[in-house]
Amino acid sequence: MRQRNKPGAKDKLQQYPQYVIQSQETYKGKWQEAFPVAQPLHIEIGTGKGRFITQMAKMNPHINYIGIELSISVIATALDRLIEADLPNVKLMNVNAMDLRSYFEKGDVDRIYLNFSDPWPKKRHEKRRLTYKTFLDVYKDILIEQGEIHFKTDNQGLFEYSLKSFSEYGLQLIFVSLDLHNSDFEENIMTEYEEKFSSKGNRIYRCEVRYK
Repeated sequence: MRQRNKPGAKDKLQQYPQYVIQSQETYKGKWQEAFPVAQPLHIEIGTGKGRFITQMAKMNPHINYIGIELSISVIATALDRLIEADLPNVKLMNVNAMDLRSYFEKGDVDRIYLNFSDPWPKKRHEKRRLTYKTFLDVYKDILIEQGEIHFKTDNQGLFEYSLKSFSEYGLQLIFVSLDLHNSDFEENIMTEYEEKFSSKGNRIYRCEVRYK
């Protein structure tokens, strides 16, 4: 779905370099310099309006976070949330996930979150899915050894496709829930989409996989 343009969004991102990383290439291989404290780095690809990444940063001050979002209008809303929270261990990046190799080296990232990614249901759009094999190649190239992907969606078709994609790639399945909100999983942080979909009765699916 096309996002409505937010007036002044691009200018606003440039006005807050303490929250929005502008020269991503300069930190490649030395991302700890972007944060006050050197800590493990987790990134969320498709951070949306920033609810998940901000709450995770509040709960885990011992971890650094980067929320990655392609839509300028959407990430501007995430910036508003981050300004209000004023957390030292979270930043934002307005880049395309396919370009992550340009910004991160092997071992820069400890964990990747994929939350409610666009399902791209048509077969001809398969390569755009964030769990397609070419994206899994990208993630492997920036994660630490045995780095993890945590994936969450309300779309059963995308979840089934992703489990198959993970398996064919050789990833190790370490957690799976076919009904997250009716499970004993603790400390779940809901995204804006998750709250919306679950309020309609949609089942939430979640899994964790690890590179071998």
